[in-house]
Amino acid sequence: MLKINFYHTLIFFKLTICISAFEYIRNNDLLIFSLFLILCIGISHGSLDNLKGKKLLKYYNIYSISIFYIAYILLSLIIILFWIFFPDYLLILFLILASYHFGKEDSDFLKNDKNQLFFLFKGSLIIAAPLLFHKSETIEIFKSLNFDISKTFLIDNNFLFLLLVLSLISTLFLSSKKTFEIKSLLFMDYLSILILNFFINPILAFTIYFCFLHSIRHSLSLIFELDNNFNKGINKFIKKAIPLTVLTAIIYLLSLFYLNKYYPADQAIYKVIFIGLASLTFPHILLEYLIEKNEK
Repeated sequence: MLKINFYHTLIFFKLTICISAFEYIRNNDLLIFSLFLILCIGISHGSLDNLKGKKLLKYYNIYSISIFYIAYILLSLIIILFWIFFPDYLLILFLILASYHFGKEDSDFLKNDKNQLFFLFKGSLIIAAPLLFHKSETIEIFKSLNFDISKTFLIDNNFLFLLLVLSLISTLFLSSKKTFEIKSLLFMDYLSILILNFFINPILAFTIYFCFLHSIRHSLSLIFELDNNFNKGINKFIKKAIPLTVLTAIIYLLSLFYLNKYYPADQAIYKVIFIGLASLTFPHILLEYLIEKNEK
């Protein structure tokens, strides 16, 4: 699996360089394309949460999968409601959890039990880089999500640069005492995210990272959980992932159709992408945490 992860990261690193060379991509946000990629590739890495839910329920001697679905959907709806009515209270929590989630899952193949703060700082690069390199565009995206960060410490260049340094230090620490292959893999992660966010607008940079690095890497771990043989595992993964991926995509599109009645198209897409991902990320993180806790 490590070798596949290395080749995947190497391909992604080369992809970021190639993409950044195209002036058309640098000068356009490609919102519809970003939404398409997230619906097809991005959300699929959480489409086996129902199987993990069955596994979790067994730890508590619960055998009705409907309880899992109700709890998962209810938590997602609570996050959406909080985002709509109490955005200021949710902002910091969301940024912290998102940073931790990206840092941990992108490093999960290391099977590393080091201080959780290093995962948080490593993943903070995803939040800091677009604010540092494309501040005005990123602030506008936040505003469309009911977050006005223009007068907060989050836009201070010194603070953002500090996060970039802490992310690099965390990357180096997580790869300490590891093989050169792993060190190279994590360093390519770091450089790829910097390159994407330096040359490309925030929404497209995030989409490329989320779909082609974060989601695919997590999907690779799921594939090998299903079967040690990659070819058999990927076939099983696709068959099991399709139902919930399609269902989630339909809900996204219906939400977009509804929001487009009240907001301009670009704002409606921002809301669907990020509020939708947040509503899925919170229960996804909780599910992963509870499984890890019960497996110890």
